[in-house]
Amino acid sequence: MLRDRGDTRAALWRVASGQRGYFTAAQARAAGYSYQAQRYHAQRGNWRSIDRGIYRFPEFDTLPGGDEDHLVRWALWSRGQAVVSHTTALSVHDLGTANPAQIHLTVPPGFRQRDPAVILHQADLTEDEVEQREGYRVTSPVRAIVESAAAHVDQDVVDSAIAEALGRGLTTQRLLLEAAQRSGSRAELAVERALRGPR
Repeated sequence: MLRDRGDTRAALWRVASGQRGYFTAAQARAAGYSYQAQRYHAQRGNWRSIDRGIYRFPEFDTLPGGDEDHLVRWALWSRGQAVVSHTTALSVHDLGTANPAQIHLTVPPGFRQRDPAVILHQADLTEDEVEQREGYRVTSPVRAIVESAAAHVDQDVVDSAIAEALGRGLTTQRLLLEAAQRSGSRAELAVERALRGPR
């Protein structure tokens, strides 16, 4: 049975609207677009080609969006395996002075894709270390602070992130110290320094 074009577009639009306008070739295929139809829509400008097998409805380019829209693209690129992490996660949570020049993603061990635009970290994350956002996942404030501390970011970045997290009631000193201890001596030392206050 042939599918109505309007129904096909509506099905894809529903998927894309939960992903800030982004969608994959596989999602388009599941909605009813053949690969030939996908090429047609990309060539005509009905869809904006973002990366291999990743598109976006151009209507979303003009909507009031956030600085986080591009993070959805990386979630799709990783087939849902990547979690925004480290100083990029601090920026998402608006914690401290972190202003990363590159995007940090944590992926499961064995993840094989690579792209020069992202820095990949491998780890198995637990459910309580991850938060779901619209179209992507991000490490929790505590995890973001501790993993940044373990990755040798400037102490000022750790200090400011911890001060804001505590000030906003996002965590406690005890939870931060426990998480830092699990992450190793580098993270533990940086967190302890931050909690001691100005030196």
